[in-house]
Amino acid sequence: MIKAKVSKLKDIYRKFDQKANEAKKEQACEKGCGFCCKEAGSIDITTLEGFAIRDAMKALPRSRQKSLTKSFQQEIKKREKGIVVPCPFLMKNNACMIYEDRPFSCRRIYSTHVCTRQNPPMVSRQVMEDAKLTIKALQELDITGYSGHMSYILYMLSTPEFLDTYLKGECKPEEIMVFGKAHKIIINKMVV
Repeated sequence: MIKAKVSKLKDIYRKFDQKANEAKKEQACEKGCGFCCKEAGSIDITTLEGFAIRDAMKALPRSRQKSLTKSFQQEIKKREKGIVVPCPFLMKNNACMIYEDRPFSCRRIYSTHVCTRQNPPMVSRQVMEDAKLTIKALQELDITGYSGHMSYILYMLSTPEFLDTYLKGECKPEEIMVFGKAHKIIINKMVV
């Protein structure tokens, strides 16, 4: 069931990319920029995207997996203090170590100019409208899941009780209520 959903997830990504292709021809973004990966502050994902990211992490060398787990734990602590930190998947050369499996939050952002803090990304209105529809499609696909910051969703998936509930296709908001409210996790079922 999850493999089929991940396949549909990738189809949703492809459809968005096809719609955004023309507008993206004018993008200033290139490999090694990393501005959004450092400055965006919130990389929101669905639980299903988190599942796909976990699979991508499993394909990395064991030492890198351990390092990432530690980085995500540190990121959670910093986020709880209101500190914005770079994405743990961002490498020293400003490339993404899971680029092919990156979530939609990363796929939808590009800019028509080189970004700075004073001059943040500028994205076409049409692409942003298409992105809203794509987010809705992602949440509908993952109707028994949740949406929220990548660190928190990955943390939830590392919790055996939550993972078991999710893999059964069940939705038990009471299991994550306190954590969810504290970290702005939303139930996809309520969004659609």
